Amino acid sequence: MGKGTMDTIDELDLIAKKEHSGVNHRCDVRHDVPAVFFSTGGYTGNVYHEFNDGILPLFITSQNFNKKVVFVILEYHDWWILKYGDVLSQFSDYPAIDFSGDKRVHCFPEAIVGLRIHDELTVDSSLMEGNKSIVDFRSHLDQAYWPRISGLIQDEEREAKEKLEKMLHLSPTSETSLNIVKEEQEDRSGKPKLVILSRNGSRAITNENLLVKMAKVIGFQVNVLRPDRTSELAKIYRALNASDVMIGVHGAAMTHFLFMRPGSVFIQVVPLGTDWAAETYYGEPARKLGLKYIGYEIVPKESSLYEKYNKNDIVLRDPETVNKKGWEFTKNIYLDGQNVRLDLRRFRKRLVRAYDYSIAKMNRQAHLQSQ
Repeated sequence: MGKGTMDTIDELDLIAKKEHSGVNHRCDVRHDVPAVFFSTGGYTGNVYHEFNDGILPLFITSQNFNKKVVFVILEYHDWWILKYGDVLSQFSDYPAIDFSGDKRVHCFPEAIVGLRIHDELTVDSSLMEGNKSIVDFRSHLDQAYWPRISGLIQDEEREAKEKLEKMLHLSPTSETSLNIVKEEQEDRSGKPKLVILSRNGSRAITNENLLVKMAKVIGFQVNVLRPDRTSELAKIYRALNASDVMIGVHGAAMTHFLFMRPGSVFIQVVPLGTDWAAETYYGEPARKLGLKYIGYEIVPKESSLYEKYNKNDIVLRDPETVNKKGWEFTKNIYLDGQNVRLDLRRFRKRLVRAYDYSIAKMNRQAHLQSQ
């Protein structure tokens, strides 16, 4: 973590005092469960860091307390609590405390300061009580988001019923009624579901509309998601949890692979100069979750950098050497300065592979259910 970022994190001094030291301690609130102190400052606002440096380490650090633990948050942000409150309630039975905002004196029998982290977006089960793993973490997400998803489903069913009632007052062949019937049929078609996590700005797929058309021709039911900082996580979770395949270009939003069911397919489009990061931060962790991971490394012609640089330029020919010059070069050239135009004939092979895999998996599941 850079010095600039560390400057936004408060330093915390804890003083441990024995109960029978003869000194009278004033406790406004006496807790009979331990505390975990952590900060939501630093890189928060970036979904990769929010999960990798916050939510996952919080799971790792607090699991052995079985929810009998109080979270004390430095750099407390209301938006962070709003965004992750349902997940926090899976790890603690108690409301979180704002370290700076709550002026009362809280006394705890014990405290942990800071969070434990294992590796990129994963849980090392050999270091966990009861060998808990990243799959256990995911099941907590399932429980955290289900009440909200259940509410969304009920709202949609009510809206559909109202639409149907209106439709009955229209001509049976009206365009509205045909569209509703078509949507219903499409949703129950049994086609594998493909979610494309779309990017705006850098690392966008500039021929995304053609990718969508091709995926539909192959046989997918396609949903294009455009998550941003304000997107409700339960809605993203619902879409990805129900999907068979996810496609996205390397970037923080790939963290959402955590929302996919083990056994699903994750295709990460890897722009020039991002091979190592794509594999380390998302490829390897996705395999640990039990996803079928396909890394699609683009060739120079698929990069917008091909238009900017001579084809023999080191930027196109040897991104590794450019990356060795330092983070600023990587960021400015490969992360902020590059879009992707997929070679659809080349990419189609990966998509057909994902389709065949998904159909085979659906057939296996149907066979098991019929036994």
